[in-house]
Amino acid sequence: MPLSVCATPIGNLEDVTLRVLRELSKADLVLCEDTRRTQTLLRRHGVSARTASYHRHNEAARTAEVLPRLVAGERIALASDAGLPGVSDPGARLIRAAVDAGVEVTVLPGPSAVETGLVASGLVEERYQFLGYLPRGKNALETLWVELAAWPHAAVAFESPQRLPATLRSLASALPGRRAAVCRELTKRFEEVVRGTPEELAERFETPPKGEITLVLGGAAPPARDAGLEVALAAVSELVAAGLPRRRAAELVAGLTGTSRNRLYSSSL
Repeated sequence: MPLSVCATPIGNLEDVTLRVLRELSKADLVLCEDTRRTQTLLRRHGVSARTASYHRHNEAARTAEVLPRLVAGERIALASDAGLPGVSDPGARLIRAAVDAGVEVTVLPGPSAVETGLVASGLVEERYQFLGYLPRGKNALETLWVELAAWPHAAVAFESPQRLPATLRSLASALPGRRAAVCRELTKRFEEVVRGTPEELAERFETPPKGEITLVLGGAAPPARDAGLEVALAAVSELVAAGLPRRRAAELVAGLTGTSRNRLYSSSL
């Protein structure tokens, strides 16, 4: 039997999939971050299952205990308090151990605060970067902003409500004017999505809010095109249209304008 990694609701208990409920009901054992929260989900949907805790403080010991049972063929499901185990939640250790032991691992997808927040922010693009939980140290946070200064795509992170005001002030200082959104209590009764610049968000959240926070940062604006480069590229295009090989055209224009040959060639493709 495989290890079934089950995604659970990030807030609204009705967001659980039928497939996850069926697997939880059939499992010999359900490992969960907090048995009380998982039992609340199970009771809501009339599912009876044997549960055991699997969290950061007992992850190593529980993995050693459960792995032989998986190898022996028991049906075990893994769930976290919210979302998919192994993504900023316990579970990666057991999954790696199961894979190394030749146990089949099946992932049952479901709700995601990352993608829900990204779409709700209005900053969704073809690519994005997930940062996990933001670093706590001031210097580490400032270093992260430097790394993201030129990142052209959206970035999604989790942050605690207590640290959110300081984080937004730091972000406003480092990347003023950048598009951003604070997504609070996603899928829950008091869901809130506040969009704006880091400065506006820092003013809005001067004091810590309540609830779980997903922070979305928009990508950096593309650099303005150099007018001289535009003229040089137009000259390359004209020469290519006249029958000159592109590389030779780039060489000629580079010699006349002082623009990088490689840049002209790659930009003209």
